[in-house]
Amino acid sequence: MRDNEVVTVGPEPLTFDDVIKVARHGAHVRLSDDAVAAIAAARQRVDELAESPVPHYGISTGFGALATRHIDPALRAQLQRSLVRSHAAGSGPEVETEVVRALMLLRLHTLATGHTGIRPATAKTLAALISSGITPIVHEYGSLGCSGDLAPLAHVALTLMGEGVVRDASGAVQPAAEALKQARIEPVELAAKEGLALINGTDGMLGMLILAIDDLTRLVKTADVSAAMSVEALLGTDRVFAPELQALRPHPGQALSAANMVKVLRDSGIMASHRDPAACTRVQDAYSLRCAPQVAGAARDTIAHAATVAQRELAAAVDNPAVLADGRVESNGNFHGAPLAYVLDFLAIVAADLASMSERRTDRFLDVARNHGLPAFLADDPGVDSGHMIAQYTQAAIVSELKRLAVPASVDSIPSSAMQEDHVSMGWSAARKLRKAVDGLTRVLAVEVLTAARAIDLRAPLEPAPATAAVVRALRETVPAPGPDRFLAPEIEAAVRLVAEGGVVAAAESVTGPLD
Repeated sequence: MRDNEVVTVGPEPLTFDDVIKVARHGAHVRLSDDAVAAIAAARQRVDELAESPVPHYGISTGFGALATRHIDPALRAQLQRSLVRSHAAGSGPEVETEVVRALMLLRLHTLATGHTGIRPATAKTLAALISSGITPIVHEYGSLGCSGDLAPLAHVALTLMGEGVVRDASGAVQPAAEALKQARIEPVELAAKEGLALINGTDGMLGMLILAIDDLTRLVKTADVSAAMSVEALLGTDRVFAPELQALRPHPGQALSAANMVKVLRDSGIMASHRDPAACTRVQDAYSLRCAPQVAGAARDTIAHAATVAQRELAAAVDNPAVLADGRVESNGNFHGAPLAYVLDFLAIVAADLASMSERRTDRFLDVARNHGLPAFLADDPGVDSGHMIAQYTQAAIVSELKRLAVPASVDSIPSSAMQEDHVSMGWSAARKLRKAVDGLTRVLAVEVLTAARAIDLRAPLEPAPATAAVVRALRETVPAPGPDRFLAPEIEAAVRLVAEGGVVAAAESVTGPLD
């Protein structure tokens, strides 16, 4: 945990970097003075309405299909406790700590806008929970992506009440009450409207979207590097990546990907060895090589669109009812997850297609009819050795799974709450499958890097480009040079770590400078 790093949460939008710092790097948080003032002003209005004999949804009524019941003031604290306890109904595997921390931060931000009517003390308790490193245990299933991520957020709210189960800062599982006591955090006794304000948001979907954008931004650069390595080792041409050709079809992502590949392939001795037309009779390369910028570029443009949606949502205050600046408290539908669900599904398509093209390039290395002079399966002694034959099988199995994960969740809807919530987004489900897709893409690209690096070594004494040579050197720190068959799974995992941690891009950039 970065104990010296603090993210200030106010009414203004958070940045992607703020979310990453808190979710992935354990940064602490603090509420700004403006946030505390805005929260207090909205709370004053909620208190006024709570004392009114006129029913107000979420303040003095039940919820969802039970909103027609006016709740007696003596029962309202019980109403909030019951709401949180009943909605903390998640099931299935535990959700990752980084996702829960992102969810908590984003809910805190909505509270900080002053549009929820929560008490300042409750918001400060949530901030303290984040900074303490205590992570409520949230489960895979429970959100339909409408009325917010109800069950996941309810598990967080339950922790604020001193109930449920958490992981403490060391990662140990223990009762929430004990963890709060050790952290010297006093449990909250929820007041009118607070239970609803804590659970009615798109924070889980948005958090996973931002984390996926962070991952995919790195992976699409990795795809440019791995594609360049494959073009080089398969004796392809880089002429098709020339900027004047990309300008004929002015998609911005395509131009960036092509430019990256040109940078990575610059000064390649392998490429120079077959530039003479007399030495190379091929007219053009296969699509998986020639069209790499078109596919990775389209992926970039889709990621950019998803980032635009995420930035808009970061500027949102998602709650129902919402406290407006003029003091009105109005019911609304801003909790519906459709804007996020759509782009989460789009990004799963991106991951599947990038991986599919990467697998096709890897397959070309293994076939003597298409690999232009390399040994079968890149084996040391084909027949005795199998080389990377089954590494490609692993890629193919992952790509097949990614195609299933690319089926959109957002086209589905199952009505709930006695037909009050009769159309839902399934955005949480879209986000969960996207996380699996990002992991799958990471592994497929890792196998391509592993295979292309082996092929580059097998092209010796021809010299690779300085940038691709730097990637090969980075890989060789944990994966030995080509030789007889070895236990391959650990080598694949070493390549996966290199890709996931940004090592492939960093190695290339040590020569090229920043890639776009």
